Amino acid sequence: MPDYIYLLENRLSADQQNALRHLRDAARETGMLVFLTGDAVRDLTSGHAVRDLEVAVQGNALKLKKLAEKAGAKTWGEDDLSHSLYLCFPGTVRVDVVSTHRREYPKPGKPVFHWESIQEDLRRRDFTVNAMAISLNEGSFGLLMDPLNGAADIESRSLRLVSNYGFLEDPALLIRATRYIARLGWELDPRTQQRYENAKAENVIEYLPAKDRSQELEQIGHEDDGLKVLQALEAEGWMKVLFPAWTQAKADEERLKVLHDRRVELQVNGVQPDMSAAQMQLLTAKLGPKDLAALKKLMLRPGFVEEWNSLDALAAGFAKVLMNKANATPSMSYKLFTTYDPEAVLWLGFTTKDKAIRERYELFLKTWPEARQRIPHALMQEMRITPELPTYKDIVHQVFLQLIDGGLNTPEEARAFLEPHSPPAPPPQVTIKRTRAKRSAEAKVKERSFDEEESEEGLEEEDLDDIGGGEEEDLDLGLGIPKGDELEGELGEEEEEGEEEAEEEEEEAVAQGKRGSKAAKAAKGSGTAKPEKAAAPADKKHGKAPAKAAPAAKGKTEVKAPVASKPGGKHETKPEKAKAAPHPPAKKAAHPVKPAPKSAKAVVKHAAKAHPKPHAKPAHNHAHAKAKPAAHAKPAKSHAPAKASKPAAKKPAHKAGKKR
Repeated sequence: MPDYIYLLENRLSADQQNALRHLRDAARETGMLVFLTGDAVRDLTSGHAVRDLEVAVQGNALKLKKLAEKAGAKTWGEDDLSHSLYLCFPGTVRVDVVSTHRREYPKPGKPVFHWESIQEDLRRRDFTVNAMAISLNEGSFGLLMDPLNGAADIESRSLRLVSNYGFLEDPALLIRATRYIARLGWELDPRTQQRYENAKAENVIEYLPAKDRSQELEQIGHEDDGLKVLQALEAEGWMKVLFPAWTQAKADEERLKVLHDRRVELQVNGVQPDMSAAQMQLLTAKLGPKDLAALKKLMLRPGFVEEWNSLDALAAGFAKVLMNKANATPSMSYKLFTTYDPEAVLWLGFTTKDKAIRERYELFLKTWPEARQRIPHALMQEMRITPELPTYKDIVHQVFLQLIDGGLNTPEEARAFLEPHSPPAPPPQVTIKRTRAKRSAEAKVKERSFDEEESEEGLEEEDLDDIGGGEEEDLDLGLGIPKGDELEGELGEEEEEGEEEAEEEEEEAVAQGKRGSKAAKAAKGSGTAKPEKAAAPADKKHGKAPAKAAPAAKGKTEVKAPVASKPGGKHETKPEKAKAAPHPPAKKAAHPVKPAPKSAKAVVKHAAKAHPKPHAKPAHNHAHAKAKPAAHAKPAKSHAPAKASKPAAKKPAHKAGKKR
């Protein structure tokens, strides 16, 4: 379903919207409800051009006459019987103001009026496509009322009678049906078509009222293609009833085509003339004077006849103004073409034989429009003159008038002309600084992540401590030599592979452990301890995890740390390789010291869950170290044999115990 508020605001011309606005105000002032009905609603819904407006009010429409005339409308006619008012607003906007009612037909063609609500008024209409209304009242503006589902018939492009007896009670519907078929190209639905044939066969058209005859005669001139409608009515035999002397042969068909072409050219250039009077002049061009006078007397609206008779006078007045010296410049002539009475502009352009006037029309229709291509849209965009500005259209029109007058030939001239219309540049973008609360929140997140790193490293150290002896000691990590109790878990793995290999390494480990302790003391005294990195993965063959430590002297030495004594007086060691490097100047540690390598995976996983982790002091990072640095620590004290942890208890008993 279309949005009727949008259609009212965009499909109607400015003059039509102005007319409806005045009628809304007048109805509100008199306390009457007002609705847009009839052909206008049908054409808005179907997408056809809206030519005539019909407004229905719940009350006496004749009371709006004075208020409408104050708003600039002319009264073209009125009907006291049906309380109808025929108005013409500026811009040649024809509006029929009717009172909502229903009709009874005691005899064909003789209605009796009963004043009713808008709902009853819609149910007495001719066809369902015309039985629709749009509210123009406050609070319900744009609301569609369609009690007979006329929108569906518009969709199917069919004409369906509101009442089964429509053709019999109101013979004018026979003529109206023929006119709608010729204008819209729609068809009668099957039942309506059958009723049409029956009413035509019964010669119901003889009961056509005089008012309806006058209305249908005038409506031929208001059609977009009056000649086509005239031909259709003549083919159906209805012109014999309306006005027998008026036939297709009485029309000037060639000049009608020229008139239509001239109207299209004016519409393209912004002039919107109503060609009803001019078309009626050509449709009756070959009628005799007596027949023409009789036809004019039958017209429904006397105001329309006056406009028809005054066409030549209107054209002469426009010619006089157009050729005035004050309007000699192109810009003044252009303004005159677009602001003068459009019907006078149309009729003068169609009938004039003056060469100067023809040249002026040629400039307006062909030459001046080419200047629109030279409007500097890029420069206007650069100067922030965009369609979003309320005055954009006026600025473009002023530029166009300057161009047709021969101005704005250079970019400098165009810039100087546009400068007063250029809006100021927008202020620079404001950078919003982060608040202190946001910075502190980010800092907290960084500290939390840093603490988590340290806690993970400390967890590994303490877990290995528990494996060795379960005692908490302050460690000096000056030398990255693993403690004996940390290697005790690894010893179990070595013993499973063979006790003989452990006994052969025992003596050598004790000797090199002493040398390692001396190197640790030397490194601690010089303050060149390097941070320990993660241990290398365990040897695939023996399950060992050797750690690399930075030596205190040049060269590479293999250092083996002492381990805790085992029952039986034997010691097991694990060799560690350390690379010596020169001692750089003492600095603050950049990275936290990482723990000694883990040897028993199952033990470490279990210990990580059970113990919190201490924070290790960060050690200095050597900038030129080739190998991965390891933390230096003092030789660990030997501990008494500790009770095996739960993960260790799951392993089979050591062979060393069996030997003892």
